[in-house]
Amino acid sequence: CTPASAAEVSLLAATLGSLEEAREVLADRGVVLDIKTLRQIAYRYGTRARLSQQLDHTVFEDTVAGRRVVVSSDGGRLRLRETKRGRKTKKGRQRYTGAWREPKVLIIYVVDTEGKREACFAPVIDATLKGPDAVFGLLRTYLQRLQITQADRMLFIADGAPWIWKRVPALVQALGLDAEQVYELLDFYHAAQHLAQVAALRKDWSAKARSRWRNHQRRLLLQGQVEQVITAVRALCRGRNSKAIRQHRDYFVKHQSRLAYAELSAMGLPIGSGAIESTVRRVINLRLKGPSIFWCRASAEAILLLRSYYKAGRWKLLKRMATSHTHLLQA
Repeated sequence: CTPASAAEVSLLAATLGSLEEAREVLADRGVVLDIKTLRQIAYRYGTRARLSQQLDHTVFEDTVAGRRVVVSSDGGRLRLRETKRGRKTKKGRQRYTGAWREPKVLIIYVVDTEGKREACFAPVIDATLKGPDAVFGLLRTYLQRLQITQADRMLFIADGAPWIWKRVPALVQALGLDAEQVYELLDFYHAAQHLAQVAALRKDWSAKARSRWRNHQRRLLLQGQVEQVITAVRALCRGRNSKAIRQHRDYFVKHQSRLAYAELSAMGLPIGSGAIESTVRRVINLRLKGPSIFWCRASAEAILLLRSYYKAGRWKLLKRMATSHTHLLQA
């Protein structure tokens, strides 16, 4: 299998809805492959690219020097085919479970002075099933190779997942960034969702009253009046739903330093994490998640890498990684 053929097979396997669709497209082009061969080519291609990424020091052609960099991470969902202990089936097949697992996804992109993504800079996208430490290791590697210390400023924006925020300080320290360069922000729309949940817990309010209270608190958040919002939530901590409301209050207290929406909006930085939400959908949901779709771990890792680079517009870089000399010595 030539490098060009392997690249074409891998691209179709990652971008189309299934391996069967990829087989049909290749057959129309005069390339007849069975599913097993197609799968082996694509998965080995992704594995070689990942190995090369770990061994080489890939240099990106573009740079983030003097630019505004936005970094975000989140988790998706897919089902893994995991071996089940016990007897085999009557046909001698190994039983398995289809457990839901959460692949971690990252995105790095550049915005202009108005907070809009710069089209001239292809984002960096990657995903892995190896857990939070692994995805933050990838973040560190990518940001170092992009020479993040030369950036004008870096914004880390995400939802309130604890696995994200407890690793951000160590990432910033490992990158050697100055405190003045880095901003942390909780996604505004997740914060607004918590306000809506607080209002919904007030059963003695009408729907109009809940909507009025929620919209008022949203405006206060956007104006930078975080303490007033916390005070308003705290004032509602009474009655049978007080425990649930206190959980939302603690959410705002915990992330109080990450709610500077007015300040960052004035600086022309985004306040929403829609980029990572869209990335999760395009990379995972549209290919790896669906009814009766189960993946082996190694297969999912390969498709996650291939699809991430394709959706980021960095397929040529992945082809160089998959055909580099380094992996030939290690494979």
